[in-house]
Amino acid sequence: MAAQIKVAVIYYSATGTTYQMAQAVCEAAGDAGAEVRLRKVRELAPDEAIRSNSGWQAHHLETQDVPEAMLDDLSWADVVILGAPTRYGIIAAQLKQFIDTSGPLWAQGALANKVYAGFTSSGTLHGGQETTLTSLFNVFYHWGGIVVTPGYTDTSQFIAGNPYGASHTSNNGEIAPDSVALGACALTARRAVQIGTALKVGMAG
Repeated sequence: MAAQIKVAVIYYSATGTTYQMAQAVCEAAGDAGAEVRLRKVRELAPDEAIRSNSGWQAHHLETQDVPEAMLDDLSWADVVILGAPTRYGIIAAQLKQFIDTSGPLWAQGALANKVYAGFTSSGTLHGGQETTLTSLFNVFYHWGGIVVTPGYTDTSQFIAGNPYGASHTSNNGEIAPDSVALGACALTARRAVQIGTALKVGMAG
């Protein structure tokens, strides 16, 4: 019997929207039989900026016990699912900074042949969601990874409308992820686990 597949869900969230999506990804991956690690990336903003926004400050305190992502989480995982809000159509700097530390693993080929997927949120409708995900996929291509998306593999995706990955419009943090967005998170996770499992079994065979 193949070993249990390992999934690392690594995210950045300021006020909690993307964190809620990360939790939905973790839950679905766990339900699909995976061993899951939830990790946040390090906050780069100064304390005074965080304190200036009550939602940001509250979420910072709420998640203070969530472990910070380490390179070991990338090497440990068979499946890596990354999430961050969009910033000008690309991923937030906090997640990018973590990605930029991965050079030693990349140079060793340790990030190749894993399954990768992504999720994002924006403050306004569309707001760069698709470009954020496709820019994230550029990283996965450089790593030599296998990119898995929700596509239109479930009828719910014709409502969600984003074939690249799970996404949500928060109205600048005022609207929590709804059942459509969380369902897209779950679908993304299930597909990543399913394909990751098939690859792991195939490589073991």
